[in-house]
Formats: sequence, C-alpha cells, structure tokens
Amino acid sequence: MDRETVHVKGPNSEQGGSVDPLALSPADRAWVDARLAELSTEDKVGQLFVLSSTNDDIDEIDRHCALGVGGIHRFPGHDLERAWAATRAAFERSAIPPLISGDIEGGSLSHFYACPVPNQMGLAAANDLEQSRRIASIIALESRAMGFNWTFSPVVDVNVNFRNPVVGTRSYGSNVDAIIGQALVLIEELQAQGIAATAKHWPGDGIDDRDQHLVPTVNTLAMADWDASFGRIYRNMINAGVMAVMSAHIALPEYIRARDGNAGREAFKPASLSRTLNLDFLRGELGFRGLIVSDATAMGGLNAWCERAEVVPAVIENGCDVFLFSRDAAGDKRLMLDGLRQGLLSEERLEAAVDKVLSLKARLGLHRREPSDLLPPLDDARKILRQPENMAQVNATNAQAITLVKDTQELLPIDPARHRRIAVVVEEGWNFVSGALPRSSAAFIEGLRERGFEVRIFDSEVPPTRDDTDLLIYLIGQEATPAIAQIHIDWIKLHGGSRRAMLRFNTEIPTLMISLGQPYYLYDAPEIATYVNGYSSLDSVQTGVVERLVGEAAFTGVSPVDPFCGLEQTRY
Repeated sequence: MDRETVHVKGPNSEQGGSVDPLALSPADRAWVDARLAELSTEDKVGQLFVLSSTNDDIDEIDRHCALGVGGIHRFPGHDLERAWAATRAAFERSAIPPLISGDIEGGSLSHFYACPVPNQMGLAAANDLEQSRRIASIIALESRAMGFNWTFSPVVDVNVNFRNPVVGTRSYGSNVDAIIGQALVLIEELQAQGIAATAKHWPGDGIDDRDQHLVPTVNTLAMADWDASFGRIYRNMINAGVMAVMSAHIALPEYIRARDGNAGREAFKPASLSRTLNLDFLRGELGFRGLIVSDATAMGGLNAWCERAEVVPAVIENGCDVFLFSRDAAGDKRLMLDGLRQGLLSEERLEAAVDKVLSLKARLGLHRREPSDLLPPLDDARKILRQPENMAQVNATNAQAITLVKDTQELLPIDPARHRRIAVVVEEGWNFVSGALPRSSAAFIEGLRERGFEVRIFDSEVPPTRDDTDLLIYLIGQEATPAIAQIHIDWIKLHGGSRRAMLRFNTEIPTLMISLGQPYYLYDAPEIATYVNGYSSLDSVQTGVVERLVGEAAFTGVSPVDPFCGLEQTRY
C-alpha cells in the first residue's frame, strides 16, 4: 500500500467522519463482491472470527484454518524460525488470505527477535514526535517481515486513574493533545507500510480502576467531559483514516442515559454488546466507516454480562464486525450459526460485517499477493530484523524516556567513593502474555559493577544496615498487563514477610527507587526521596538508568502523567 493512499490530517482536525479508510478501487470492490456472492453462510460466519495462536503451534493453525477464520492473532514467541513457519502455514492453509494481527505495543511485548521498542508511555516520555515516527517506521518494517498486516494499537486510553492496572504503561499518558499527536504518528507510519492500525479501547479506558479482563468496567465521565477527552481523540483517529476501532467491554452510562433515562442495568452494557455505542454513536454520530473489532471475547468483562449462547451472536448483531478470540472456537462458530438461525443475528448484520472484513483485506491488498509476498523468506526476514542502525535508534529512545521524578535528598550522581556498597531489592515483574520478553535485572546490576560498585541482592534474613550498606536501591516496576487486578508495591514480597513489610530503611541508609514499569509507585512509598521512572525493563532502559545515576548522561524524560498521584506528600 503506497504512502499517498493513506488519509491523514493534522491533529487539529476535530470533525471526523468524512474519511472512508476502507475505500476500494473498482477492481478491489469487485473482488469483495465476488467473494460475498460465492461464500456459503458457514464460510461467511468463519470470516467473522480472528482466533489467537500461541506457542507457534502449527497444529493449532491448522485447526483455525479448517474453520475458515478471517484471521489469526499471533502472540510473541522466542524462536523466529518456528514463528515464521506458523505464520507461513496460516497463509498457505487459508482459502481467503487471512488477517494476521498482533498486539504490537512495545515494551515487554516486543518480539524476542525484533527490536525492543519502547512501550507507549516510554515513547510519550521521550517527548519527541520525530523520534516516535522513526520508531513507528521500525515497528512497521519489522512487523511486515514477520507477516503481520494488522495491529491492535495504538492504545488511545487516557491515563487518568493511577490505580488502573491495565492502561498504565500501555498508554501515552494523561494529556489529550499528546495522545493524539503520538497516535497519529503511529497510525500514519503503520498504514503507509501496509499494516492496519486499531484505536482502542472504545469508548475509553483509564477512568475505572478495574480491568475489563476481569469485570465489566465503566467510563463514568459526563458527556461534556467525555467529548473534551475521548471524543476529541476518537474524532482525530477517525479523521486520520484509522482502519479499525476496538470495541471494549466498557460501559458509557451517561451516553445511554441521555437517550433513555430509565435504562437501568442497560446503561452498563459493555460497548462490545451495545448497538447504541457501536452503530448509533461510533458509526452514526462520529462517522467511523472502518472495521469494528470486539475486544477479546474470553474476558470476564464480557462473559459476566450474559450466557455464551447469547454473547456470541450479540457481538456481531450489535455492531462489531470481528469476533476476537475464543476458548472453544468450533463451539463459538456453532453458536454464531445457531444465533443466525434463531434470529439473534440478522442476515443484514452478517453481510455488513463480512463486507468490512473482506474490504479490510482488499484495502491491504492481501488478495493480490502470494504467501511468499505476504511473508518474506526466512533469510530475508532475518536481514530486516534487529538491523544495527535500528537497534541504535531504539536503544537511544528507550534511554531518552528515563525520567528523574525527584531527588530531594540530592543523592545524585552516585559514585563508588560514597556509595560503594549497594544492596538492591528486586521485583522481577510479570506479564499475562506467555511470549513476553523475560524480565531480568542483570543489565542494571552489571552496569553498576562495571563502574566499581559492590552490589549484592537484598537478603531478608540479613537486612542492610548503615554499617554494611552505603546505598539501598529498590529496582521494581510492573508494566501494565491484563488480569493482574492491581499494581502496587508488595512490601511483604519485597521484604520477605508480613512483619518485615513494615521495615523502612530510608532514614538510616540513602535510598533510591527505580520503576521499570508503572510510574505511580510513590503513592505506596511517599518517603522515598529519590525516584526514577524508566517505564519498561528492557536492557537498554536498565543501562540508560545506570548511565544517568552516575552522571554519564542527563535525565531527559518528561513524565506523561502525574507521578505524584495528586498528593503533596509524595513530592518531598
């Protein structure tokens, strides 16, 4: 897809609705119409599904393709050859070229064999749109080399509630203009290189402190406030020609109540099941003409609403064009067909949804390419991935994002003469995605040792004292991830027991806290006088933190959120 075919307007374009991101040439439109005419009802239902594939399992790919699915979602793996073979199998075994999607969000979700790019908050903290553009170009280049043609990014949620565990580092922060600017850059670069972008999570996450993976969540904003924040964001995304929007298991009760003052429970229906939010609001009022994909349908936020037999057809009937993921793919396809026979899913909505799926494929030119064109040969892919100049750019941006939040004790820079004996308390962190990059503190500890520091890991049985320790460092930080419920400092785990959780060392030993994830840990440790946010645990971040702690490089990051959590107490 050529760059000039992408409709992108500036960040001040607020109206939206005039751009058709799936506009097709007459020849491409004819291909879509021909497929619609020849597909059986069962085949059309198959095209509604994008199913997840994990562990590069070709048998699983075979099962998905046998169902005639519209696409396959590929999670990160650690073996390029196996990943390549699984993606190639998806292209070869599909009668209609499949959409190959991914959550291409960076940070710990970077692929093991690709450049470890910043997560969205890291990019926002680097605070340089041209840098972000270069990173987006690298993401697009490498993603195409791995066979992706669709990404579930950018995350355009507004990071307002600092206790929200699933938005956090996946977002660009809390500033609406910054979110718009960063997201437009990503959309433009990805779609110019043939990868459809997806704005998520409609109608907007970050207000509730709960996770829709676990429970139906709520965007509680009054509509004037929604319009000034999420409304501005989505109008800009639509006007920029974003090809897809992800409809989440998030309610927007004030919009529903404005139309029905007696809505009751219906005001809290998840957007993924809401005809009002998808068809009347997103398509009707905002004028979105691209594809609407549901968020993952295995989530608690969806399945807590009603039984599966009702959920499955309702997702499509109420405005989504793609049914995302399944714990029982064959069973859900049967439920979709049953729903069609029983009138829970109309022929009209089925046709409209499949039309959108095929139109996205045609817009990306998938039907005009052979499998070898959709996924380059393995040797060619190897030459594209982790190019030295791209790695240098990525590492520099990761380091640029590192933010000194406060140093009220004037501890920095540290040096071996004053702080030779260092004890490090490590929290390794965790990610919901099995193929996420492994977490290790080795780069940080080795960086200190190379500079002459004596570093030991905190021993809860022999706590540090001023007699044996010159500096205590907390190296913590959980990146935002699904299904974690809360992100906070677990003092019991860090200090090795419930009684030890009450220990505090900062009044006797100079103490420094570094977050390699969520930027809000001062809420749980307001007494920490020197605090740094790195936003992810990537090795280049850890190396960059060491360089800045010892004064070899300056802190340049600009916090995309309020790291003090609105509390004066945390500033001292």
